[in-house]
Amino acid sequence: MQREPRSREFYILAVFFTIFVLFLYGPLSAILILSFQGPNGGLTFPLNGVSLHWFANLLEKQAVGDFGGSLRRSLMLGLMVMVTTVLVSLLAGLAFRRKFLGATALFYLAVASLVVPSIIISLGIGVVFSQLGLQPSWYSSAFGAHLTWTLPFGVLIMFAVFNRFSPAYEEAARDLGATSWQTFRYVLLPMIAPSLIGVGLFGFSLSYDEFARTLMTAGTYNTLPLEIYGMTTNVTTPVLYALGTVTTLFSFLVIGGTLGLIVFLNRRRAHA
Repeated sequence: MQREPRSREFYILAVFFTIFVLFLYGPLSAILILSFQGPNGGLTFPLNGVSLHWFANLLEKQAVGDFGGSLRRSLMLGLMVMVTTVLVSLLAGLAFRRKFLGATALFYLAVASLVVPSIIISLGIGVVFSQLGLQPSWYSSAFGAHLTWTLPFGVLIMFAVFNRFSPAYEEAARDLGATSWQTFRYVLLPMIAPSLIGVGLFGFSLSYDEFARTLMTAGTYNTLPLEIYGMTTNVTTPVLYALGTVTTLFSFLVIGGTLGLIVFLNRRRAHA
């Protein structure tokens, strides 16, 4: 069977998408290449040999910077934000399925932080902690600051999910004698599980690389974005590029693993 020739619009869109990808990943590719500089290489092209020297240097104690500590703090903070975002977004989505007084005002109040500059929120939380005599820290004030960024997105996603969710499935389960918990556990939760995983990934990724809302709230110990920013002013070797390559590959692994989990759940539900 002869295939139809592709239209001119297809090639225009293909060229546009290619330019978009090059614009998006062009600067990143430069960092990736320079991270393989030889032991005597610098921060700019051309390459002075090719080696894994700077990746090995990441495992050594640095004169400036705390790679391991900042990475652990960012991972822990990201996981805390991810779990909280999923739970609160799910509960908010379930609550807003039922009409209650003040629901509209509460909804707009919940998403209002999206239009407030991130640095203002960071500064405000830092000032509140100082006035209360509390020490800002990555696990307290920065945690709250990140939630002001991730929760509105999570709530909006769950609203969209539940707006498309038919209550007929729950009604059928109740007609068959299922309790409210059984209906949620065996009917509702499996159907919205891929969306919850997406909310979790969104919350983790937003927290993991958040800079502005962490700047005034992290306290004494830096998260990874703050550590990288501080290192740009005093690190003169490609070890910084090696760190960028490692963290970028880790981000792609997290995204790939999450997408794989969503595909697995969808296939499992389809064969159930």
